[in-house]
Parts: sequence; C-alpha cells; structure tokens
Amino acid sequence: MGLARRGLLLALLLEGVAALPAVAAPLSEADLRAQAERFVEQQYAAPGSRVEVKSEALDPRLHIADCALPLAASLPGGLRMTPRLSVLMRCPTANGWTLRVPVTLKVWRQVLVANRPLIRGDGIVAADVRIEQRDVTRLPYGYLGGLDQVAERSLSRPVAAGSVLTPGALGGRQTVRAGDHVQLVAELGGIAVRAEGIALGSGDAGARLRVRNGSSGRVVDAIVRGPGVVVALP
Repeated sequence: MGLARRGLLLALLLEGVAALPAVAAPLSEADLRAQAERFVEQQYAAPGSRVEVKSEALDPRLHIADCALPLAASLPGGLRMTPRLSVLMRCPTANGWTLRVPVTLKVWRQVLVANRPLIRGDGIVAADVRIEQRDVTRLPYGYLGGLDQVAERSLSRPVAAGSVLTPGALGGRQTVRAGDHVQLVAELGGIAVRAEGIALGSGDAGARLRVRNGSSGRVVDAIVRGPGVVVALP
C-alpha cells in the first residue's frame, strides 16, 4: 500500500473517532455545584453588576449518576433576585435524573441612597442623594439606579437619611421645579402679600423649598401650595 493511500486511510479513521460522542466522565458533587454556580452567575450578569454565587453542600448520602449528555440547568422560580435560590440540574437522557442545588446569591449594583431626611412632596436633586454599591437581592421593594429615574418626580412619602430610594417612594411630577418663576405669598394676620419669586428647589404640593424674592433678592423658606404658588414660612 502506497504512503499516500495509507495516509488517507489513517485520516479517515481519525475523523471517525472524533465524530463519536465522548464518553461522560464520572460526575462529582463538585462538578455539579460548579455548573450550577456558573449558570446562576450568567443569568444575573449585567454591566455594572458584581455577582457572587456560592452553592451549598448536598446530602452526603446522595449518589450522583453519570450523564451521557451535558446537564440542563434552570431556575424554577424565575429570575427573582433573592438571597437564596434553588437551581434545578437535570440529566436530559431518557432515564435521566433531576437534582436541586441550593445556592446563595449576591448581586451588587449601584443604587441611590438619601443623603439627608427627605420630606413627602420633595423633588430630588443631585445633592440629596449619593450612589452606593448595595446587594440588591436584599432590597425586596426595588431600587433606583440613577438620577434619570427621578427626574421631575416628587416623593410620595418621607425617606430617612441613609435609606435606599425605591420606585414606590416616587409620586407624581413636581408641581414646582428649580428655576420656575413662582408667586410667593406671605400671610401675616390674615393679610396675604404676594410677590414674584424664583424657585431654588423642586417639589410637589406640601414640599418645602427655598425661593428667591424677585424684588428684594432675599432667599426664604416656603411651602409649595400648588402649581406656581408657594407660601413663605414665618
């Protein structure tokens, strides 16, 4: 047999070996847990996020049979971000098996945190908040990740200093916005004196903000009464 013919036959034989399905290696608990961790990490990975996943030890009496196919993973509860999850690991063969792997999850993301106590009706400006990295799996009421999410919105309830701002804390659009020309009302002994002013803050009805008197230039504290109207505080 010529060298060329023998080389061609050898190449055909090697191709046949490569095309055969690989025999599954014994599956250890460590392998199973590592695959579950990688699956969860991929589900929650996002730009600006840091994901930490740690699987828990399985029952030592459990025997994990080999699987001839790659394992299939899923999250029965969907992609809810909770500190504890259960990953369903399944061997997708005719007589395959299914196991649940418990894992703990942490997803660190940027959230808005109040710098000071905020009052119901207040509009939110950059000085009112700061950005912190928090584990959002422990924020069941959600979070706000940037100032663009609070633009022209007021608070529907008070927020304590150091608290994470949540979507539920936001009310409607602001009645008065910083820079608006407003009617400044001063009430003394049943007499109302009105002047033109410029709002230095934003807020809904009932919000407290600073206003510059358009005539005197004096800055006073005031309460928003309605659209374009604020009442000076004594």
